Amino acid sequence: MKLFPSHITVNGQPTKVESLLANCESTIGWERDWLDFLTEWYNDRDYIEVTTSGSTGEPKTIRLQKDFVADSALRTISFFDLKEGDRILHCLPCRFIAGKLMVVRALIGKLDLYVIDPSSNFEILQSDLHFKFAAMVINQVVKCLDLESWNLKFLLIGGSAIPAPTEDKLQAIGTTCFSSYAMTETATHIALRQLNGGGKDEYYHCLDGIRISVNSERCLRIEMPGLKDGFLQTNDLADLQDENTFRILGRADNRIISGGLKFSPEELEKKLESDILLPFYITSRPHQSLGQQLVLVVEGEENSTQISELTKICRERLEKYEQPREIIFIRKLPRTENGKLRRLPV
Repeated sequence: MKLFPSHITVNGQPTKVESLLANCESTIGWERDWLDFLTEWYNDRDYIEVTTSGSTGEPKTIRLQKDFVADSALRTISFFDLKEGDRILHCLPCRFIAGKLMVVRALIGKLDLYVIDPSSNFEILQSDLHFKFAAMVINQVVKCLDLESWNLKFLLIGGSAIPAPTEDKLQAIGTTCFSSYAMTETATHIALRQLNGGGKDEYYHCLDGIRISVNSERCLRIEMPGLKDGFLQTNDLADLQDENTFRILGRADNRIISGGLKFSPEELEKKLESDILLPFYITSRPHQSLGQQLVLVVEGEENSTQISELTKICRERLEKYEQPREIIFIRKLPRTENGKLRRLPV
């Protein structure tokens, strides 16, 4: 495996990496982002610096060894059977680990990296160009759903949980779509879940060389080569079928204790998401007798009709003890720079 090949194919053109690096300073905007990472990949350090998403706290900068990142790229190349010359669509910002990995996959796999603006409308998928693989976040996928066709074999969706209405729409798409279980610390995904087609599944399946278990709190523990101490303990509550197969139930640090009962807001949201069309989340606020009370936070302007409809949905979809005691509207739900929800208290 060559970590630093002399050439990379970009938009169908084999190009000297040296030439791209020489022209980096004269490039601006989204094109500069991926070239800046290319510069970092080819510097004399044996690591890259990446910033965590900040969805569960302040973003922090961490270091990942380049061979560790390359191993992650190889796992993806193997899983999706990517071959030399296959065209892959790169539409993610290279400020984040997912965008960086697209470049590394192209370098190591000798793939044709077709680079476009992350804010594109993705009409390129309706062209005569055939793409073997692409990775996107939810808001990009939603744009693609407006297209008549996708000239794309595999789509990897990451960044945040996939809303039920979006997953339902993917059932009519010919492209085989996968949800990723990933984090910055593991250099993107360690497991994938097929969302449509004959292999559709509710569970994530680990990629080669990765094993999972849970601790006493039922939180997922990841075991993979290259991690410090050989494992990473997460705060994600998980249901395991075996050491390779799991589904995520929510985060331990999001759990709400109300009236002596424990609630996972993510599980409550799953029951509601097919009926509530506005962005929303479940949180809590202090309550004199319950300790905490459940609160439904909705993006938009408050009006009596919507409150009535939301109350009706909650009564139909949730058990009596799961009912939010309050519905709050806010102008915009708090999110991190890469679009993940931040569950701030109300």
